[in-house]
Amino acid sequence: MDCDLHIHMVLDGVYYRDAIDAHRPAPNETVIRQRLAAYRSAGITYLRDGGDAWGVSLRAKQLAPEYGIVYRSPAFPIHKQGHYGGFIGRGYADLKQYRALIGQARQQGADFIKLMLSGLMDFHTAGKLTEEPLDAAEIKTLITIARDEGFSVMAHCNGARATLAAIEAGVGSVEHGAFLNDEVCHALAQTDTVWVPTLSTVSNLMGSGRFPDRALEEILDTAMENVARTAQYGGLIGLGSDAGAYRVPHVTGARTESALLQRILGEKTEEILQRAEAAIRARF
Repeated sequence: MDCDLHIHMVLDGVYYRDAIDAHRPAPNETVIRQRLAAYRSAGITYLRDGGDAWGVSLRAKQLAPEYGIVYRSPAFPIHKQGHYGGFIGRGYADLKQYRALIGQARQQGADFIKLMLSGLMDFHTAGKLTEEPLDAAEIKTLITIARDEGFSVMAHCNGARATLAAIEAGVGSVEHGAFLNDEVCHALAQTDTVWVPTLSTVSNLMGSGRFPDRALEEILDTAMENVARTAQYGGLIGLGSDAGAYRVPHVTGARTESALLQRILGEKTEEILQRAEAAIRARF
């Protein structure tokens, strides 16, 4: 395990508002350096951040070479106004504003574009999302514009319909990917899209008392079945923990994710994860 393909340097795994406040009015370099040092000590040399609106991931990218770490950032995630993502990214109301945000990301040194295409899993109810994803036509348009501008796309995306639309539009990676179906698992295997399932975000909630464990178990079991199916079909599965998300600490989140994927993929784990990591490194 030498990578974590989905982290949030701005977050701390405890409470997102306090974590973000620690980086106002400017990124807290002490915190960033401590986390980079911890990743280096764990042998993790490649990090892909989901971005933030306060420049934390960009400052981490600047500092990372001192720690022997390759660090990739989208600058900030982009979401449609009124939909999930406002707490951490920047929003657009129309395509003109969307194109302007891509321009801003480029100016700030973004390595790729991060899009928020759906809500979260509803951890109270298996199979349910917190809101409807964007429609397939808009998903295709957003990804096509970003790709035409020369960027690969990292997509926060849940639900079979939205994920299939993103894959068909040429998305570089799908993050989370809850509640997929066999059609989507096949589609992943027929393209070079990497699926980063971030299983830790569900498993680490168990026993917290915040959500019903029965629902969490069902959500996790379904995700693990889909990972196994996608791997069986030959799809690319990447190791990303969503470090910084609630109850997913930096560094140890990657260890948890690695253990979960090992349970699913068995003796083929290293081969499968290395293929996905190589694809991410090449495109992002």
